[in-house]
This record gives sequence, structure tokens and C-alpha cells, in this order.
Amino acid sequence: MIKYLLSIQVLLVLLCCAVTVNAQRRNPVGTFTDRAGSIGRGTQVGGDSNDSLQRRDKNADSITITYKFLDSTRTYRLDSSVNDFSKRFPIPADYVYLGNPGTAARSILFSPVFTPGWDPGFHSFDIYRWTIEKARFFSTTRPYSELNYMLASKGEQQIELLHTQNIKPNWNMLGQYRLIAAPGFFNGQKTSHSSYLFTSWYQSVNKRYNNYFIIASNKISASENGGLIDTMDYLRSPEYTDRFTIPTKIGGDNEYSSNFFTTNIRTGNQYTDFNVMMRQQYDFGRKDSLVTDSTVIPLFFPKVRFEHTIRYTTNKYLYQDLIGDSAYYKDFYNITLPQANDTFEIREYWKVLSNDFSIYQFPEEKNLHQYIKVGASHQQITGRFTSGKNSFFNIIGHGEYRNRTRNQKWDIAASGEIYFAGLNAGDFRVSAALERLLGQKLGYLKIGFENANRTPSFIFDTRSSFYLAQAATFKKENNTQIYATYSLPKLRLQLSGHYYLATNYTYYTSFYQPNQATALFNVLQVAARKTFKFGRKKQFNLHSDVYVQQVIGNGPVNVPLVFTRNRLAYEGNLGFKNLDIALGLESRYHTPYKADNYSPVLGHFQYQDTATIRNNVPDIAAYVHFRIRSFKAFVRAENLNTMSFSNGFGFTNNNLAATGYPYPGFLFRLGIYWGFVN
Repeated sequence: MIKYLLSIQVLLVLLCCAVTVNAQRRNPVGTFTDRAGSIGRGTQVGGDSNDSLQRRDKNADSITITYKFLDSTRTYRLDSSVNDFSKRFPIPADYVYLGNPGTAARSILFSPVFTPGWDPGFHSFDIYRWTIEKARFFSTTRPYSELNYMLASKGEQQIELLHTQNIKPNWNMLGQYRLIAAPGFFNGQKTSHSSYLFTSWYQSVNKRYNNYFIIASNKISASENGGLIDTMDYLRSPEYTDRFTIPTKIGGDNEYSSNFFTTNIRTGNQYTDFNVMMRQQYDFGRKDSLVTDSTVIPLFFPKVRFEHTIRYTTNKYLYQDLIGDSAYYKDFYNITLPQANDTFEIREYWKVLSNDFSIYQFPEEKNLHQYIKVGASHQQITGRFTSGKNSFFNIIGHGEYRNRTRNQKWDIAASGEIYFAGLNAGDFRVSAALERLLGQKLGYLKIGFENANRTPSFIFDTRSSFYLAQAATFKKENNTQIYATYSLPKLRLQLSGHYYLATNYTYYTSFYQPNQATALFNVLQVAARKTFKFGRKKQFNLHSDVYVQQVIGNGPVNVPLVFTRNRLAYEGNLGFKNLDIALGLESRYHTPYKADNYSPVLGHFQYQDTATIRNNVPDIAAYVHFRIRSFKAFVRAENLNTMSFSNGFGFTNNNLAATGYPYPGFLFRLGIYWGFVN
């Protein structure tokens, strides 16, 4: 019923857009006042921006677009740069994935979970999901739309649509849809993910009242093949140059199909979630106005803010195998199926309703980036499992202090939350960060600290449908990080370091056996990012990212000692005024390490210390990216490193993401991104 009511509300808002768009064209609206507050990445307002929308020619209609996130005081502009494809691709550059966009993925850089409280534990597909935290609230002087389409080898397709406009000068809406679909190069890798997002931001005329509204929904459908049966022998065999014919551990012989409207998954994971949130704020403070020659602009300086947030979430997790191989499930999961080939499925369903009430106090009325916030939340949680239905609750207290000084030299952030009672009683998280502008020549320095005490994810709880091992009890995890970042824009240099300490770290020792490392272990991670410019006009660039990681102590974590990404390219306009082009080579490389295995049933990566992944040749791609006004195109030839002459010419020298999971051979990719100002 709630979904139907929300759908009706969205429809009414869209009808309002159609009614008001003509009036908006006659009288372009202004922008919102910045208030205390990705999907997509942007450029912070006040910094360098390559946004073509801000530099339209004199004959075009002018437009100003900014956006912000729900709990951020920063304002951003759309980023229309073309030199870094990872800003457009759903999989971040530091992630490894199981050979096909849409498959399970994880970061190659160590990063433990710092979120306390209820967590179902399914995170291998998080990068494909749109969430409340990633939602953007726009302000635009004209209606703006984007049409994005990407096509790659073997029928891989990605479609993304976006539209935002100010219905009234004080009311903006955003609608966004994305589809990721790929049949895969190997058998049993078909993926089809769809997401939609709606946001609304309303501010009263007197600027006292704000209303933020978000709907975000995701459907994740990913086939699972369990990996190739014998990776190296089949990959090197001249009889299997068609990779789709290589036998896999599970999944049977699916018929190849590039139809992205077909979402039928015979063997694999299907996750769906639906999120709706409404936040209301009311301010008390001082009214004022700015008088010009022709207008009077109302101003309002808040002193105290009252805020209420209500959020409703549903999550469904399903693993199914309609043609389950009893030998596979017996060997890897100790599960006996009634027949040699039988249906096997596990499902879990969650509903969470939360209410939060907070109070803000602004010490300095003309600096909304400085405030003190305290509040309390109540969560009502209901779960349905194989064993039945359970209801839980949480009572949470939280506080925050932010101060971004008016001279832009200091940025201070400190926050904390604690779970007083309920399912996750005793969980807490504290964090603090300090950033300082050292000077225009010396750059920025940021230091921070974070500590979280958290209940292990519910997938490690014996009541979970996905808990397949013998009963065990796990203590609360405690994770700490100390970090620092130094940025020197003048030299295009950034240095950073993270020092992690982990106690009671939970992990899997097999495809289904959970475990916990009670001893303390540390991980040291340092990184350097540098852009080298050379050539007569400094239009040739080498962008280098280097990460070095080391585990200290006997921790169940394996990471490569070195991971690096490099882009060598010409970046300029070739003498054409409206052209922005980047063409060159991109490479990724990591030193050998014992990469995690992947458990298809749990949708979870698991620790292993026997097989070493060696990619002797870096992943290499050649690319031509260009932008002409608001049109952007990305042409890429990826996995050139797979070229081989051992059995005749072909692209068969595949690198591995994990044991049994190779990356594909040569892949051609074309992406088109087009923005429209209505």
C-alpha cells in the first residue's frame, strides 16, 4: 500500500512539472540558499570546474546547476570532464569484479565496515545500488536532462536517464533511472540491474521550512556460475576460444542472450530493496532583507532548527538454483539435495521503519556551515527467515559538530552515535576530522580519527536464513582508523595514509563457515596521486595513483603489496575551440596476492590462503574521450593485455579477478552522454 501511495505522489509531482515548465521558461528561476543539509560525481563549488554548462556561448540560454547531498553542507556542480572514465563507469577503479559488469565486486584496498547497528550483511553488489546517502538535491535555473547510453562487446548495455527542474523557485525535483545489463563472456554470468531514484526539495518562501523527500529502489539480478572448473587448462586450450563454452561449476548450459529486457535468472542472486525517506525542518531565527535598485531579496538567519526524519526500507534477498547439482552443494556447503539435480533456494526479507528527531543550534547566524546537532532515533525492524519471523528494535542517540569557517581555512567535523537499547545495544561510532588550508602555495592538510564498535552483520547470526554452519556466537567487532591527507594543488600532488586497527574481525574461512579473529591486527595503507605534465604546451599528462598496503599481525586479510593505476594521455582541444579531448592509454596492476574466493550462495567474498593470483601483465586499455559542448563520447578498447600468439592470434591471455573468475578478453566499449537544457 505504501508503494502505491508513493507512486501516486510521484505522478502528481510530474504533472506539476508539466504544468509549470512553460512559466519557468518565460521567467528562469533563481537558486536555493545554501542550507545545512553519488549518485554521480561532481566538482565542489568554489574549486576548479570543467563544467561546460557554466560556459555556454552568448547565443545559448544561460543555466546554473548545483546540487548537494542530504547530510552535507557542501554544494557541487556537475562534472563534465572526460579524462577519467571511472567517473562514468559504475565500478570504481580500485575494485575487482568477477569478469562482468553487474557481478559481485569488492575493493582491492582494505577498508573494514565502520557502520554500527543493524546490517543484513550483503555488500558484494553495493556499488550498483542507488541509496538515500547517494541521492542528490539539485537547484537549477532551467530544466535539465541527461541521456546516457553505453554499449560494449557481447551485448553489454547501460542506459541512464536523468531529469531535474525547479517546479517553483523554491521547489526542485529530480527523476533518475539506470539499467545495467550484460550477458557476459563466460557461461552463467548474465546480469541485469535496474534502479530508479526520485528526490524533491521544497523550501518555504520565508525560508523557515525545508522538506526533503527521496524514493530509491534497486533490483539486482546476477547469475552465478561458481567459477570455471579448471581455469588455466580451459583458458589455454585452442578448443575454447569461445569462452562461453568453457564448463562452469554450477549454472548448467544457459542459452546465450543479449536481450537486456530478459531478467530470468536460473542460478544466481536476486536482491531487491525499496527506500523512502522524508525529512522536515523548521527554523527559528532572524528575518532580514537585501534591498537593490529594483528588488527586495528576503533573507533569513536561523538560530535553532527542529528536524524530523522518517524512513521506511524493505530488503529481499534470494539465492536460487533451479537445476542444482547435489554434488556441488554437498562438497562446498555440506547441503544434501533430495535428487541429483534439484531446486535449491534460500530467501530472507526485512522491513525497517525508523524515526529520528534532532535539534540544531547555529552559533554564528551568518555561517550555516557551523552548527551543533543532537538527536535520538527509534528503529522498528522485522525479519522473515527460514526459521520464522522475528521483530527487533533499536534506540539510538547521536550528536554532531560542524564548523567550516567563513574564511574557508578551517573545516572541523566531529560526530558520534550510540545504541542504547535493542538488537544492537552497545554499538557506537565516533569520528573527528580537521582540515586546514596551510596557504595557497602549501596546500591543504586533513587529519582524522574514527572508531566503531559494531555487532557483526546479521548474516553471521544463527537466525539468518543464510547461516549454514553450526551455531556459534561472535563478539562485537571494533575497528579504528587514523588517517591523514596532504593535497598540494600547485604540484598536482596528493599524499595520504591510513592506519587501521581491527579486533574481533568476522570473516568466512570457507564458502559457508563463519569465523572471528579475536586478536588485534593492523593494516597500514599509504597512497600517492600525482599528475605529471610535459610537452611544449603541457598537454601531455601522466596521471599516476600508487597504493602500498601491509598487514601487521596475524590477521585474516590478504591484500596486494602494491596496486597502481596510470593514465598517459594527450588532453587538449587539438586547436578546436569547442572540443575537449583526452586520448591515450590506461593501465592497472597489482602485485601477486592470495585473492579472496567468492561464495555464490552467500553472495560474499571469503578469505583463503592457498591460491595466489598473479597478473604478470597489467590490464591495459586504449581510449579516446571527447566533449563538444554538452555532448560527451567515450570510445575504449579494453583488455589489450590479453593478446596472445600461443595458439594463433587471439585475446586469450586472461587475467584473473579470483580463482576460477577470469576477466574477459578484448572488449570494445562506446559510451554517449548528452545533456539537454530545456
